[in-house]
Amino acid sequence: MPAKAKTLYRCSECGADHAKWQGKCDACSAWNTLVEEIVAAAAPSKNARRAAGSGGFGHGGSVLHTPRLRDVAGTESHRFKTGLLEFDFVLGGGVVPGSMTLVGGEPGIGKSTILLQVAARLEAAGHAALYVSGEESPLQVKLRADRLGGGSLDVSLLGETNLETILATAANARPSVMVVDSIQTVYTGDLEGAPGNVGQVRECAARLMRYAKESGTAVFVVGHVTKGGGIAGPKTLEHIVDTVLYFEGESTLDYRILRATKNRFGSVDEIGVFRMTPEGLIAVENPSALFLGDRADVISSGSAVTALIEGSRPVLLEIQGLAAKAGYGTPQRVSTGFDARRLALLLAVLDKRAGLSFAQLDVFLNVVGGVQAGEPAADLAVAAALASSVYDRALSRDAVFVGELGLGGEIRPVSQIDRRLAEASKMGMKTAYVAGRAMPRRSAKSMDVVGVSDITALLKELFR
Repeated sequence: MPAKAKTLYRCSECGADHAKWQGKCDACSAWNTLVEEIVAAAAPSKNARRAAGSGGFGHGGSVLHTPRLRDVAGTESHRFKTGLLEFDFVLGGGVVPGSMTLVGGEPGIGKSTILLQVAARLEAAGHAALYVSGEESPLQVKLRADRLGGGSLDVSLLGETNLETILATAANARPSVMVVDSIQTVYTGDLEGAPGNVGQVRECAARLMRYAKESGTAVFVVGHVTKGGGIAGPKTLEHIVDTVLYFEGESTLDYRILRATKNRFGSVDEIGVFRMTPEGLIAVENPSALFLGDRADVISSGSAVTALIEGSRPVLLEIQGLAAKAGYGTPQRVSTGFDARRLALLLAVLDKRAGLSFAQLDVFLNVVGGVQAGEPAADLAVAAALASSVYDRALSRDAVFVGELGLGGEIRPVSQIDRRLAEASKMGMKTAYVAGRAMPRRSAKSMDVVGVSDITALLKELFR
């Protein structure tokens, strides 16, 4: 009679193991994240038993050489340039040999497209590329390559989902870059369970990472996202890889934002902007001009411009606010691209400190372009846009608002104000409203910088 398979329950968020199912993970306190997995109890090795029997202090292990850090040689300085300037910028200057990058995003946003473009450009530059497709057939990948052009048809293609076959093929072909699309379709025969479960995703990612480090091949892995926007699978997947890239943007718009949420070889939160075309994704070198390019010649009330720092790059964004009479008993609070709880806080400050009551008004807030404005420097623009909508008086077209709004109504300074104002001046802005305690050391000659101490002073300045 065959032995009964041993199972355990593993948290899909943190990877912690549990002997039985329960609603809440004891390690990370997440609810409904325990997934049953079949495991095989492996017998401990002879060295492990010897180490355990003698206290485990170095008995049975191998003695390794420990070099000084100054003597360690790396390949980080030798990067592969893809020719996609925005893609190289987000990665920190290019693709690092031996690195592993995870690319996530909504379905259809362009993950496979941009990675096939990257593989084609690297192939054309003399760096052998291998594209492993686990979701699409070779014919589907070829149809995309025909549409993209630019040498995409020269990329080597492997349609396989078995990890052992993928690694054996890669070891024989010795590519400089390998793309795996996607990690949720890859499985290893050493583990039971369907592809995409917690154990399979974690084990396959760990082996791909080991292969990248040992062979020097740069590995790109596509990851599915959940309905909450996070990458599906265990959270340890994002800890294993060197770089995590997220594709953002509305599917109805023709441009996409690639954001680095983790990067061991460059800055975090760098963004690259791409325009989606029939020939693939084209880099946009001036995001500020793109985000402000659709502003109407005659500005209506409720529109304000702010300058944010995305990674190391200043970007100008338009904030649109609309306050209208509520048609139902409870007013609505709808926010797109801005934290809803932060919006509620700013509404309370405007009510308490500036006398603007939103109790009977629906409030709608939108960050134009599908960008997530998570920096506190956007507070001043949000407050100005909402006040403009309440008073139904348009703000100046060439004014920019930069500052954090405190609970007492005070306007607090933000970092790198000089760089923000320099970008605003380059885009034609004439007036900047900033915190009175954060007047820039050197302001642009073509810009008038106005320092305001609190929200009341700002509204008096705007709506005299």
